Amino acid sequence: MERLNPPSYLSLSAGAWRSKREFFTGHLQACRLCPRQCGADRQNDHPGVCRAVRDVKIASHNLHFGEEPPISGTRGSGTVFFSGCTLNCIFCQNYPLSQLFHGEFYAPEQLAGIFLDLQKRGAHNINLVSPTPYLSHVAAALEIASRQGLNIPFVYNTSGYERVEVIAQLEGIVDIYLPDLKYGPAEDSRQLGLKLSGVDDYFANAMPAIGEMFRQTGPLSLDDDGIAVRGTVIRHLIIPGHVENSLEVLRAIAAGPFKSVWLSLMSQYFPAHRACGCPPFDRRLRPDEYRLVRDEALALGLENGWFQDLD
Repeated sequence: MERLNPPSYLSLSAGAWRSKREFFTGHLQACRLCPRQCGADRQNDHPGVCRAVRDVKIASHNLHFGEEPPISGTRGSGTVFFSGCTLNCIFCQNYPLSQLFHGEFYAPEQLAGIFLDLQKRGAHNINLVSPTPYLSHVAAALEIASRQGLNIPFVYNTSGYERVEVIAQLEGIVDIYLPDLKYGPAEDSRQLGLKLSGVDDYFANAMPAIGEMFRQTGPLSLDDDGIAVRGTVIRHLIIPGHVENSLEVLRAIAAGPFKSVWLSLMSQYFPAHRACGCPPFDRRLRPDEYRLVRDEALALGLENGWFQDLD
């Protein structure tokens, strides 16, 4: 195991901060932060596809103990749930936040205060959930907080539907990436992504974006207490009735440049939001579906990480 090193953002120069702020802020007038590139004029409060407008909107912030063990640790992950999402998943378990846009608006100075408060409460890290529409605000808040004593790792918790050019700008800011890899590359999986999440180009964007995340951080590194300090973990949720999609995703990981990545294989699907009346997405995962995917992961040598028990 590795000893805790200072987070990447503490070594950024004033010029680097300025460059990153300018890049992200430049998207507020014609937003192209996510692969949808909808061009919304958010500076004048015209919402994008994700519903984000000029100011940052946060649904909740607290210590969270439901992440992977090295992320939650013993004291919790300092999780900030942002309102809105670049996807539109019919099974989203957080749909009041992601799609109904519940939350409150905050200034960057207030967001910096949230980061510092979570650290004071003992959080192992600052965990940003669906932050992509708000990168301008996040960068400003992090710069403020780092000058006031913030010194714990920064976690980027994302659906995986990202632009590689935007992820490249996060180098030096993010220590730990937690991307989903939801859908595979085949046509059936593309159509599944369109039906369930509203996009048919998910894999084409997620795969290179995750490659960039892994290039920046490498596989997961832990300190002497088993707490994550750096690295990338790929999450994959097995979807009922679509085992082949999961097998495609696993094979893509095994054949890609980041086979040593840690994998979090999740069996926790349940029919939430609009999935309730849409077979086969209106049921839980079956044991035989779970076993097929788990066994394929093991056969492919994807042994680093966690396999969530079906129970």
